[in-house]
Amino acid sequence: MPIIARLRYCVIAMYFDDHNPPHFHILGPDGEEALVRLGDLAVLKGEVDRRALKEALDWAAKNEGFLRETWNDFQDR
Repeated sequence: MPIIARLRYCVIAMYFDDHNPPHFHILGPDGEEALVRLGDLAVLKGEVDRRALKEALDWAAKNEGFLRETWNDFQDR
């Protein structure tokens, strides 16, 4: 599982050859995990601490182009 970013309250990750729709994983400090769809940043599955979620969504909104490019790179492997 490639780590895309390490933030204060969470880690952002993507998996090679993951399923559609394009998404990333938020890994919380206590082992919790959420999947977030690129584009509208909707939580598709799971849940994490509210601080981790806010931090991850704020970061993702600022880095959406990078996340989409990374998703596309992973799917091409």
